[in-house]
Amino acid sequence: MDLNAAYVFPGQGAQTVGMGRDLYETRPAARDIFDQADEVLGFKLSRLCFEGPLEELTLTQNVQPAVLVTSIACLEAARQESELPPAQFTAGHSLGEYTALVASKVLTFSDALELVVTRSRLMESAAITNPGGMLALIGAGEELAREVCKACGFEISNINSPQQTVISGPAHFTCKATEAAASLGVRKVIPLKVSGAFHSRLMQSAADGLKAVLSNAAIKPAAIPVIANACAVPVSGVEEIRSELEIQLNRPVLWQQSVEYMLKQGIDTFIEFGPGNVLTGLIKRISPVARLFNVSDNDNLIQEWS
Repeated sequence: MDLNAAYVFPGQGAQTVGMGRDLYETRPAARDIFDQADEVLGFKLSRLCFEGPLEELTLTQNVQPAVLVTSIACLEAARQESELPPAQFTAGHSLGEYTALVASKVLTFSDALELVVTRSRLMESAAITNPGGMLALIGAGEELAREVCKACGFEISNINSPQQTVISGPAHFTCKATEAAASLGVRKVIPLKVSGAFHSRLMQSAADGLKAVLSNAAIKPAAIPVIANACAVPVSGVEEIRSELEIQLNRPVLWQQSVEYMLKQGIDTFIEFGPGNVLTGLIKRISPVARLFNVSDNDNLIQEWS
């Protein structure tokens, strides 16, 4: 199996009602992950993932642990059922970075789950204190997105691909941002269904609160280097990982740069574990020649990796 592979994990926005259910019903490794999560959290997160309702699942404090749990269930089921190509790097988009840290043995599953619950509550609180919004600019790379931000007081939150950048800012500037994007030639503007301006300065109180929690977190050196959202280079040491998680909430997610870094290191195969295929789509736009796999349910659990 001569592949140079990276494992990647999605973030908030990948959720769907029913995610993980078929794996839970047929794969013991996945069932164990969902059962552990229910025990750690003290409520049936599994039922929320499997049955919804979507409105409740989509709430920040629910969706972040739900996507993490489903992604790890996909990974563990795949490991149980087939010989996966080993990962040279892991990476996750926003929340997905915590999943990557579990895959790289930096955090235990239960510790990551508890951290994500705290993170989501802090983000929700910051969003209430400083209302904001996020807009996906379709057909806009980083340079054009910066021009839009200059015109409206928003800032870049995600650099996802050469043709997709997300900006965020105060709620009362959202209409101005949409108008600025249109006037500057952005092909399409999509308001994201999130509760606040994530990965922006409006998340500073959440970042401060998370820093205090992370100071006592049980973080281990990475067994597999993790490509960090905030700097798009590998992190492996305990303190650099702790620092990355502290600053991640109010810095942009450099997803395009992260993928480009891995490509330059010789990665030719990306395997996305988790609900949906958002990252697979983004990576295809960054590198049309990369080999891409997606593990989200029983239908694509066992694949020919070579």
